[in-house]
Amino acid sequence: MAKNKTAYVCTDCGAEYARWLGQCNECKAWNTISEFRAPKASPRSGNFSGFAGQTEAKVQTLDSIDLTDLPRFSSGFSEFDRVLGGGIVPGSAILIGGEPGAGKSTLLLQTMCALAANMPTLYVTGEESLQQVAMRAKRLDLATDKLKLLSETSVENICHIAAKEQPKIMVVDSIQVMHMADIQSAPGSVSQVREAAAYLTRFAKQHHVAMIIVGHVTKDGNLAGPKVLEHCIDCSIMLEGSTDSRFRTLRGHKNRFGAVNELGVFAMTGKGLKEVTNPSAIFLSRSDEQTPGSIVMVLWEGTRPLLVEIQALVDHSALGNPRRIAVGAEQNRLAMLLAVLHRHGGLQMNDQDVFVNVVGGVKVSETSIDLALLLALVSSFRDSALPHNLVVFGEVGLSGEIRPVPSGQERINEAAKHGFTRAIVPYGNLPKQKIDDMEVIGVKKISEALEAI
Repeated sequence: MAKNKTAYVCTDCGAEYARWLGQCNECKAWNTISEFRAPKASPRSGNFSGFAGQTEAKVQTLDSIDLTDLPRFSSGFSEFDRVLGGGIVPGSAILIGGEPGAGKSTLLLQTMCALAANMPTLYVTGEESLQQVAMRAKRLDLATDKLKLLSETSVENICHIAAKEQPKIMVVDSIQVMHMADIQSAPGSVSQVREAAAYLTRFAKQHHVAMIIVGHVTKDGNLAGPKVLEHCIDCSIMLEGSTDSRFRTLRGHKNRFGAVNELGVFAMTGKGLKEVTNPSAIFLSRSDEQTPGSIVMVLWEGTRPLLVEIQALVDHSALGNPRRIAVGAEQNRLAMLLAVLHRHGGLQMNDQDVFVNVVGGVKVSETSIDLALLLALVSSFRDSALPHNLVVFGEVGLSGEIRPVPSGQERINEAAKHGFTRAIVPYGNLPKQKIDDMEVIGVKKISEALEAI
């Protein structure tokens, strides 16, 4: 009898080794190499009833491929469709992850109950019993007469049953509890997650079934399991949100059918997740009193602008090494802006503690936050409040120049819709036509921005 081939795989980069190592030679990560046992060849693993795995590939020229639009269908949530790139594509494999309690199962149960009225669906649960799923659906007042449920953890059995039921969309909750009979390791291991995800994805492609797979996250906030899990699927989505906030953000990290870094906003209520059609209104719940260190910026998330409030606090430090803490922004970028402000703005904060916060739990990774963050620091340091009708965005260079950012016109228009009457933007982002009731100031250097406030 042939033995299973044993290898050691890095869960971060997917590199394989013949023996276990403490550090991966490719990505230099420590303690990420786990044992992987390749499954033995099995007649059933390649072909079973309704799942023709042994099909002959057809060679085509590039110009003979049909380029008609993919027939997407709506999930019932416009925010969910936005993150997916316009809807669900048949035959696609979608991986949705998030921390426990974020609302992954709730969102998918609401979506599947809504879709079940118009198409055949299948909800596979491996972590909960059928009674638990039914209790949640009853609590959310969902229509339960059309949705089909299956409690199973064997991937082969799931695909075998799905081939008979022929659903248009199915959910597998979750990939960490699924297992394959040909693999010796326990569910959740590198071997099981890797092979189970590949098996489910192959089934989805051959049967044109939209497959939504739920994944757990580690304590670092990354998807658990090998990195190859994110490579074999078409879309990778993360549902983010803290336990002390009722708002949830759905962010796309990978999408073969649309833009990445798209953002959808939901509110957790007693009846499940509700869409937030105007996210800017949530993140701009400011007090009427003007306070130093507070400023509003316009960031670009996917295909739409979003207004958020930036808060900064600069206070005298009693420590020999002052603290630099940034929540929602990059800490390295904060240190860089402090150096630029000292060199080209003449303001020294070497003996000051600096705290920065993006209100609402939004994480800003783009460079348009630079100018707003810099002016918020100056406002707090000088203890001088900025006007409520002011909005700012722009990138700051190391030589003190203010660089333009993409989609500047759309950002200014979004700020005008929310009642802002003054904007400080990079000179390269000045609109070609004057905007009614909006004073737009274009700046080229930090000194010009400081004079404008």
